[in-house]
Amino acid sequence: MAETRNEPLAAWLTGHQMSAVELADAVNDAIGEFTGRTGTTSERTVFRWLSGENRWPQERQRRGLEVVTGLTATALGFVPRGKSKTVPALPEDPDVHRRQFFSATAGTAAAVAIPLTTASARPSRVGTSDVIRLRDDVERLVALDAERGGHGLEQAALAGATEALGLQRKSTTQRVRQRLFALAADFTATAAWSLIDAGRLDGAGRHLDRALTLAGLAQDSEMAIQVWNLRAMLARQRRDYAEAVASSRAAQATVIARRSPLHSSLAHARTAVGLAHSGDNRAAIGCLGRAEDALSKADLAQPHATWIAFYGPAELHSLTAIVRDVVGHPAEAEAASHRALATLPDSYRRNRAHTTARLALTQLHQGDVEQACATSGTVFTIMAGAPLPGRMRQLLGDFQRDLIARAPSAHIAHEWTDQYRTEWSSS
Repeated sequence: MAETRNEPLAAWLTGHQMSAVELADAVNDAIGEFTGRTGTTSERTVFRWLSGENRWPQERQRRGLEVVTGLTATALGFVPRGKSKTVPALPEDPDVHRRQFFSATAGTAAAVAIPLTTASARPSRVGTSDVIRLRDDVERLVALDAERGGHGLEQAALAGATEALGLQRKSTTQRVRQRLFALAADFTATAAWSLIDAGRLDGAGRHLDRALTLAGLAQDSEMAIQVWNLRAMLARQRRDYAEAVASSRAAQATVIARRSPLHSSLAHARTAVGLAHSGDNRAAIGCLGRAEDALSKADLAQPHATWIAFYGPAELHSLTAIVRDVVGHPAEAEAASHRALATLPDSYRRNRAHTTARLALTQLHQGDVEQACATSGTVFTIMAGAPLPGRMRQLLGDFQRDLIARAPSAHIAHEWTDQYRTEWSSS
């Protein structure tokens, strides 16, 4: 039978930025935790898994893989031997093994504001397993941000950065040290985003300065573009549009933006927003076109870093709506907002509420006051049960000010304010 490349395993390695050697080391460490003896998986073994030469690893290696990845062997692309294709049952749920493994290999100080991984002891040997565990913690923070907003995550993110830097001082290889620096940058950038989303802008810049330094120490272009993207957002919140454009252009100049159409698209879209607010309408529309062109070339099915998971057609439509509204094209902005809402994943509740508030503004700017008021009210429904992030409160404040200025009578604005005062105060 011809060998078939194991694409699921290859995709997992790509998504976690791991080499074959690092996966082998992590599997061996996992085997050591549940057998008492470190495994003997080699780089060559992993290559045989990837090529399809070995389609069903030994039981201990399967268990080790499941502990490290949190996925079953079949989900990783392996095929059981024999005609029945029945997968032998593992003694325990691999997720349980995984939690025990990570608990045994390292402790997480990040369980401050949210329940991240906990542990009982610090390791004497720091390696790939610690990188995977901390990346899982970053992913949990990102998932919480998508659900309810980044506000309230600062302390958990900073604790994660502290642990990554502490482990970096104990790490055994240069590659692991760089990855821990990159994780510290990721955590620190997440802390900055928490403040930006909460509307607490004063401390965000300091976090971003630190994150950019850590990204440099990691020699990680992915982390650098994340920081420049947030710098552009922070500058726009401060209404420093020249810095917003400069930060976006710095993002365009990163190595990864030159190589990845997805990252290039985000950088161009962010530049368009800054240019629109600066009054350079023609350049802003041109940047939007480049963002659309780049995104059309991106392979969205390929694994990407967790921080940029939010970006795709829906987010580009949302940024397009902002640009079109700012440059004076509210009808086009409304259409873009509807396209964004139609394609936005259900898990991005905060983004949906934010885009809905933007939609209300575009309707208001077209003179459709009654529809705009009704649309803005759904923001509170979408975010029911979660506090409104400061950034969203500011956007609704912009809506209220524009409503007062544009409503045909003061009664309409007062009625909107009275209707949503309770929701506003309770959220």
